[in-house]
Amino acid sequence: MDFAFDARTEELRARLLAFMDDHVYAAEQTAHEQRARLASPWDTPQVVEDLKAEARRQGLWNLFLPDAEHGAGLTNLQYAPLAEITGRSPQLAPTATNCAAPDTGNMEVLAQFADEAQKKQWLQPLLAGEIRSAFAMTEPDVASSDATNITTRIERDGDEYVITGRKWYISGAMNPDCRIFIVMGKTDPDGEDIRRQQSMVLVPRDTPGVTVDRAMRVFGYEDHYHGGHAEVTFDHARVPVSNLIGEEGGGFAIAQARLGPGRIHHCMRLIGMAERAIELMCRRAVSRDAFGKSLAQQGVVHNWIADARVTVEQLRLLVLKTAWLMDTVGNRGAHTEIQAIKIATPRAVVGIIDRAIQLHGAGGVSQDFPLAELYAGARTLMIADGPDEVHQRSLARREIKKYL
Repeated sequence: MDFAFDARTEELRARLLAFMDDHVYAAEQTAHEQRARLASPWDTPQVVEDLKAEARRQGLWNLFLPDAEHGAGLTNLQYAPLAEITGRSPQLAPTATNCAAPDTGNMEVLAQFADEAQKKQWLQPLLAGEIRSAFAMTEPDVASSDATNITTRIERDGDEYVITGRKWYISGAMNPDCRIFIVMGKTDPDGEDIRRQQSMVLVPRDTPGVTVDRAMRVFGYEDHYHGGHAEVTFDHARVPVSNLIGEEGGGFAIAQARLGPGRIHHCMRLIGMAERAIELMCRRAVSRDAFGKSLAQQGVVHNWIADARVTVEQLRLLVLKTAWLMDTVGNRGAHTEIQAIKIATPRAVVGIIDRAIQLHGAGGVSQDFPLAELYAGARTLMIADGPDEVHQRSLARREIKKYL
């Protein structure tokens, strides 16, 4: 693996770093102030729309999508350092560049598996940033870490599918611009192959029988910038059979294809979050005195900052290796590394942010610094896209298999 970024990556990094410095960081406080004045907290502040327009004007748009027809045509290795930069302001930068979850994963699904009519109706407006979307898989009544457990039914009735079930923590669903759900449910609940029982269908938000019941909080946060995380009921909601994505029984495979790139995107953004926390730690350390000397002169603070730097450098190399493998041998060939970064990155970044909070004292848990929100986001990623323990189980089995 060549550790140097190519010319295109360097050029995009320079432009994105300038965009962050010139526009994004200054907009963080403005976005909070504007949101407080909105009629609904789920509406989008004007400054976010302004950022989107500026990012698009600068060509910093849809960077995540490797499909050159629809996106920037970047490889995973090229996009990884860009995702890291946007992770420094996870509430604004991914949305501003149209690289925010869950839309990114949904656009990847549509680009890879949707038919032309579905792409025209849903992918094109998502690519243009005109609408938002949600991915409805997790359920409150089963252990959704095992996706074969899902109970939502997708039953065929003539030329329609009837969807019945309850989902929760459906990211983006509170946003009024969320117009489409990709819903995973069972079309063949009694099928012999438990990984062929599931299918995915497109369900417009305004479909009769679809109810967004409530916003789910994350450590007390409603996560307005991602459009919230909702509990959603599907009560005999009907959609045309043409809304099926791919084929019946293909839902589990589509979900796996969706989650691979998503995990590396999350991990690179997490590294950006860690870098922001280290920067805040250092600035705080040199600006505060305690017990007769600067915090920057305290030995324990030295240890925290040094350990954080070592950890970030290790994580970055592992994630870049994973991106390179995904590009060269495919997601299957990089399976071990994808699981490794999903295990290692969130827990390590949680530790770094926790030390930054400690260094800031009461300020660290307040709304005056981004650290509390960063912590909530990082800690959540030890559960999202498969909890750590599931990845540990799978990775360990693969290691042990070599010796059987």
